[in-house]
Amino acid sequence: MRVHVILECEETGERIYLTSKNKRNTPERLRLKKYSPKLMRKAWFVETK
Repeated sequence: MRVHVILECEETGERIYLTSKNKRNTPERLRLKKYSPKLMRKAWFVETK
């Protein structure tokens, strides 16, 4: 079952990315490196609750 998750930047706290994940394959929290416009570089984004 795929669910939509919001990604939040670890450094700035901004929530600008929306993605989906398969809960069966990845039960842990998602952590992706994406571009942050505030920092003007790539930063770690984690799944919010």
